[in-house]
Amino acid sequence: MSKSSRLNKQIKFLVEADKLKSVLRRNYVMHEDRRENSAEHSWHVALIAIVLAEHSNDSIDVDRVAKMLIIHDIVEVDAGDTFIYDASANKTKAEREEKAAKRLFGLLPEDQGKLFRELWEEFEARSTVEAKFANAVDRFVAVLHNYETRGRGWQEHGIKRHQVLALNEQVKIGSATIWEEIQKLVNAATQEGILGS
Repeated sequence: MSKSSRLNKQIKFLVEADKLKSVLRRNYVMHEDRRENSAEHSWHVALIAIVLAEHSNDSIDVDRVAKMLIIHDIVEVDAGDTFIYDASANKTKAEREEKAAKRLFGLLPEDQGKLFRELWEEFEARSTVEAKFANAVDRFVAVLHNYETRGRGWQEHGIKRHQVLALNEQVKIGSATIWEEIQKLVNAATQEGILGS
């Protein structure tokens, strides 16, 4: 493949990836009265992983975790964001995201497409210590956003304490420390009346 052809494929992918800025999530940004988009989420969760890497249960390749988190939601360009508490939408999530991954990562030169696809699959499968930690911080950021916005996203969707704890318990396989912090935030949110019992 010529350099020009390779570059054209990369640029085409980057133009498509920019659409992630238009995919709205259920969480609100912490310091404004608006919902965050998936691109903002990907950046923030990658930053959180870099900052909190020392709290992983295991020694990890932080660069790999950051790469994984930057690309983990690219599939939402086609598949949209699936609300984690929406049981019905989660039934079709894997199929929708698989189709999106094939198209989006297929835009890249073959070697890069393969690498990005492998990182995405690793994240989804939680098959490595890096993926376990990446998933832990991905779950943590949603709880943190909800706590910092006075439970706005939780309240809009009628989410209760038991749901937050049950859905996030898997965080402990990537970081026992972050799981403890989630429990503290959930307890505080319950006591403050921003998360229903």
